[in-house]
Amino acid sequence: MLKLGVIFGGMSTEHDVSIASGTSIIQNLDKQKYEVLPIYIDESGKWYEDTKKVDEIKRLAVGDKLKEITPIANVIEYLKQIDIVFPVLHGLYGEDGTIQGMLELLKIPYVGCRVLGSSICMDKVYTKMVFKKAGIPQANFIYIKAIREETEVRYQYINEQFEEQEVSIPKIANIIEETIHFPVFVKPSNSGSSVGVHRVTNEKELEEALLDASMYDTKILLEEEIVGREIECAVLGNEEVKSTCVGEVLSAEDFYTFEAKYQNATSRTVIPAEISEEKQKEIQTLAIKAFKAVDGKGLSRVDFFIRKSDNQVYINEINTMPGFTQISMYPKLWEASGLSYTKLLDHLIQLAY
Repeated sequence: MLKLGVIFGGMSTEHDVSIASGTSIIQNLDKQKYEVLPIYIDESGKWYEDTKKVDEIKRLAVGDKLKEITPIANVIEYLKQIDIVFPVLHGLYGEDGTIQGMLELLKIPYVGCRVLGSSICMDKVYTKMVFKKAGIPQANFIYIKAIREETEVRYQYINEQFEEQEVSIPKIANIIEETIHFPVFVKPSNSGSSVGVHRVTNEKELEEALLDASMYDTKILLEEEIVGREIECAVLGNEEVKSTCVGEVLSAEDFYTFEAKYQNATSRTVIPAEISEEKQKEIQTLAIKAFKAVDGKGLSRVDFFIRKSDNQVYINEINTMPGFTQISMYPKLWEASGLSYTKLLDHLIQLAY
């Protein structure tokens, strides 16, 4: 029987989502195939094992906390006993290549993208650069760096030749007006679940949004607004990659914020999305192309927009460890495509190396 370590929690802003995903996976794993070892990382980076019997571990909702845990004295030795790791860690220190690198040093097979694919996809600025090189349609963008000092935050504009220019807020606003135009979305380059993301329509809102985004990352993406439908597609595989039907996100808010995703019951998803077969095939093809362009392995959820004005498809982002909660699109898309949650987990574990 395979010893399967399921790691969840972590030090990112998506800690609570990871708990919900991890416990959902544990509940749905085939216990006849795997000896499951639940591993929890708290928000300060301390490692614990869940002392409950695996069969008694219930799926937790976003915001619920673990109670029956005990510290792992020697993390390296604990991990070395495991055959395969399923790192259900969203965001920084989990989805960005860091834990993947540690597992590779320890020669422990794991589920999901490798170091390069994970790190590229966690960084929105560099993901967009790869997509641009691959010719995948996407929203236009501006790259800003924040330099935090004791009493102020300074900003640099990074152009396409990677030349740096120190700029004021009014200057950034001018660059926006001359290129991508307001309204724009301000996003920390390394963050997830829409944390630190703001839609801004003027210079004053821009200043506030940049300051907040700089709390999460020094690299900041300013992105053209695409008004349209939010569409998602799941992919699975290593060399041979398959995609699901596509689903649509109907957000209860202006855009799909953390609160809209996990705390607003009126947000919902439609699977399959009500779009033409031709448009669905276009999205499926682009999803696989994007996954391969970033050297993806195992799984990803690829998010798109269909612009209202002209029905054109634009890629939004790619998530290398998408949510596995009870409302998450990734397992729901595969279920709609004929692969049950438990069978999906089996397949992902088979793809680990």
